[in-house]
Amino acid sequence: MIIRDLKASDRAQWSPLWAAYLAFYETTLAPEITDATFARLVDPSVPNLFGLVAEEAGALLGFTHCVLHPATWATTDHCYLEDLFTAPEARGRGVGRALIEAVYARADELNCARVYWHTHETNTTARALYDKLARHAGFIHYRR
Repeated sequence: MIIRDLKASDRAQWSPLWAAYLAFYETTLAPEITDATFARLVDPSVPNLFGLVAEEAGALLGFTHCVLHPATWATTDHCYLEDLFTAPEARGRGVGRALIEAVYARADELNCARVYWHTHETNTTARALYDKLARHAGFIHYRR
């Protein structure tokens, strides 16, 4: 398995993973949002977004998408790991861990002060991994 940057030629394999990720969170997005999301993730002129994929024998096993943004508590950016998904058939093989560790490495290269993400409190399988790789800060997420 290798972890590498998402590229435009990955669209055919990324799309079903993205659809499964959205289904997991019981949500749908208009096709134009998915198209814009993918386009921004692979566009080098959009420096505050990046995507990474896990690949084995030419097949994508999972992805992560990150947003870089300024922060008020640091002089360097924070890295928000917005999306992380592993194909069901690849789970339990270290794909999620490898993707998170690759995000950490990229954030370090970019001198980010923090890497953070959210997950639903009922996502116990993912939380078991996250508890090994990061510290739960105890915050409750609100949104409008």
